[in-house]
Amino acid sequence: MTSLSVDPKANGAKAAAPGKTRAEKALARFHEEERLNEGIDANILAGLWPFMRPHAKWLVISLVLLLLGSGLAVLQPWLMGLTFDAFEHRDTAARTLMQMGALILVLKLIEQCMAFPQVYLMQLAGARASGDLRVHVFRFLHTRRLGFFDRTPVGRLVTRVTNDVDAINEMFASGTLNALGDLVRLVLIVVVMLHRDWQLALITFVAVPPVALGVMWTRRRIRDAFREIRAKTARMNAYLNEQVSGMAVVQAYAREEQSAAEFDDINEAYRQANNRSIVFDAALDAAIELVQSLCIAAVLWYAGVRSLSDRVSFGTLVTFVAYIEMFFVPIRDLSARMTQLQSAMAGAERIFQLLENKEEDAPVPAAANGQAEKKDEAIAFELDHVDFEYKPGVPILRDVSIQAAKGEKIALVGATGAGKTTVASLLLRLYEAKQGEVRVFGRDVRTAPRDELRKSFAVVPQEVFLFPGTIASNIAAGDVEVDRARVVRALERIGALDLFERREGGLDAKVQERGSNFSAGERQLIAFARALYRDPPILVLDEATANIDSDTEARLQKAVWAAMQGRTALIIAHRLSTIRAVDRIVVFHKGRVVEQGSHESLLAQGGAYARLYQLQFSRGEAHAAE
Repeated sequence: MTSLSVDPKANGAKAAAPGKTRAEKALARFHEEERLNEGIDANILAGLWPFMRPHAKWLVISLVLLLLGSGLAVLQPWLMGLTFDAFEHRDTAARTLMQMGALILVLKLIEQCMAFPQVYLMQLAGARASGDLRVHVFRFLHTRRLGFFDRTPVGRLVTRVTNDVDAINEMFASGTLNALGDLVRLVLIVVVMLHRDWQLALITFVAVPPVALGVMWTRRRIRDAFREIRAKTARMNAYLNEQVSGMAVVQAYAREEQSAAEFDDINEAYRQANNRSIVFDAALDAAIELVQSLCIAAVLWYAGVRSLSDRVSFGTLVTFVAYIEMFFVPIRDLSARMTQLQSAMAGAERIFQLLENKEEDAPVPAAANGQAEKKDEAIAFELDHVDFEYKPGVPILRDVSIQAAKGEKIALVGATGAGKTTVASLLLRLYEAKQGEVRVFGRDVRTAPRDELRKSFAVVPQEVFLFPGTIASNIAAGDVEVDRARVVRALERIGALDLFERREGGLDAKVQERGSNFSAGERQLIAFARALYRDPPILVLDEATANIDSDTEARLQKAVWAAMQGRTALIIAHRLSTIRAVDRIVVFHKGRVVEQGSHESLLAQGGAYARLYQLQFSRGEAHAAE
């Protein structure tokens, strides 16, 4: 459903305080990211489990292969040590060397053969789970009320569906979950080293506590850094969306330099946030490399000292050096994987924060479920003493009461901002009335299922939104299968069939993003055809002929009035010349209904409508004279 009313003030951030830097002023126009809760990784992973469950079998197979591969990898240095020890027995050394070499080769081949399905299945499960999560978030956005989108920058929502979900997918693609295999490998290495030579093993393990403390210290800071990166990414996307959408204004007012400077500030903040994560990651990696080298040196030194009184075999030294390198590789990989895991956790945390939003679009109260409210077919729609405000303390509608009989044509007129379009938004329950009742066919809109309610309306807005696709699919918006016969009839009724059939491709002509390859008038005609295709009992025209030239409007007006026969129509108009033939005109002033009646009776009253009409009539004469 096309948005009927968006309060521009709702999107505005608080004005930047005097004395702020240019970057702060630029960022002040965006909603600052709320401080995320200190999420526990296990809880966040538990939140991801529902999306992983359908693909759990691939994940389980991958993890089993991972554990088997870790065991085979740990076994190989042990066999190498036994091979070098065999040289002490020269009569059997050659045979032992051949046997061990063949065994190590076989084990290496098995390990590598398991590596491909292990990585493939892990990434397969991750990609499918991420795809399910992305669809879930996308569908979730469709269920939020318009007030949520009024307050939330588009870039932030785009970041949730794209960047944040990609960060979770990268957790699987980069082998982050292989950390489980790393932990198993570390345990096995500890057991083997203690069994082989507990004294040399203790020399190695002395370095473990400081490394563990370093990892724990860095973990929190990397997590905070990635949270900041996600927040800066959302701001950058929001700013880019704003600039691209408003490019015509930017260029018309020569704001290119100012916009570039503001973007440079946002980009610099993003770069600095990335730099902090890189510094922590690089420092941890370098520290682990240093500790590994010191451990090898310490083992060799201690072996030399012990050899003065107690001989250490060459095979033992080879085994320990290999195990030390193998011991610190998982730790080093663990730090890199932890970095990616923290990125994924930051992304998941932000997604789950979005999914916690409770602003559901047109929810049916629990008390109303199962209660079929009796309809009154004689009254098409009614507003009964309705108050409404987009922002607390800023009333838009004040004690508005309007009733439209079935088949009646009602026009709403008044100055810009008087609340006319808001009435239509309340009828479709795009927003909730603060006070009073809104009823459609006698049923309170709060008790009606959303889809059932909105199928009673077709809306032709002033600013038409076209979806990528074809002319036919846009006219049949909402239908999975296009009924071409209905499309043709709808275009014939507004006298526009020949206009669109002349285009290359006819009714199958492609519609580019937002209908940019169509003129404003053509988009408006498609919107009219879309409304007639739906054939609802109530038609809402929100200044629907504003973007159509005079010749097209004259042809269209006749078709529109014919299309409105037999149905109720709500016409929101600024040009009073287009509504003379309606059954009743409702005049708004500062959110209140001040007059109601026919065109002739309101002119005779000499009130607000008469003044509006005289103002437009005088202005029209002045333009004609020019």
